[in-house]
Amino acid sequence: MTQRWLGIVGLVLPALLGAQTGRGPYARIAVLRPHDGQAVEFEAGYIRHLAWHRQAGDPWVWYGWGVWAGERYRWFMYATFGHSAASLDSALAPADDERDNVLNVAPHVEYVANAVYEYLPGLSRGTGDPQPTARLELTTVDLVPGAAKAFEAALGAAQSALQGETLWYRMVAGGATPRYVRLRPRLSLSAVLAGRSEQALPDAVGSLLTRTTVEILTLRPAMSLGLGSPARP
Repeated sequence: MTQRWLGIVGLVLPALLGAQTGRGPYARIAVLRPHDGQAVEFEAGYIRHLAWHRQAGDPWVWYGWGVWAGERYRWFMYATFGHSAASLDSALAPADDERDNVLNVAPHVEYVANAVYEYLPGLSRGTGDPQPTARLELTTVDLVPGAAKAFEAALGAAQSALQGETLWYRMVAGGATPRYVRLRPRLSLSAVLAGRSEQALPDAVGSLLTRTTVEILTLRPAMSLGLGSPARP
């Protein structure tokens, strides 16, 4: 009986791990707003929650950023990239994850957003997994209804002119659509500012936009998991 059980475990665990680590185009991006006066408590609780992920053997990579410039100044964003649909279905121990989240994180934040995005390689320059650089320029674009096809065509036509890592994602679920986000990892604030001329979207999309915002994020290595060493200038 024991040998049979071990045999079943030997078959199931690799299949489960394969589902959890399956590569694909999908990303999860979430936004948290720490309660006033509880930034320190939030950070400590979030780090404890990441420790649960680490101890549980979570194979996913989790990025953590603080908003340094923008309307959401001092808010926190976390994200995980490069997943298949099956991988998103096979997150590690979701009930235990939620229990630890409620214990360590929930008392100190407002959960503002949680969305699924699809990476668009034909519009981008990069792999779809952002480099873990000190800064990240995040552009969010909302379009008029029915404009997605024309918008993507215009970006695709301009793709060959992209300078540096430039990653486009289309929102699949989790907010108003059509919505796109562009991530441009940069080594420093000066590199972000030096690339302002590259921020502009193609002229052809001007009439398709309802709102565009640009924010600068700061990588929080202690509030990330599995990134390795952040890139340096």
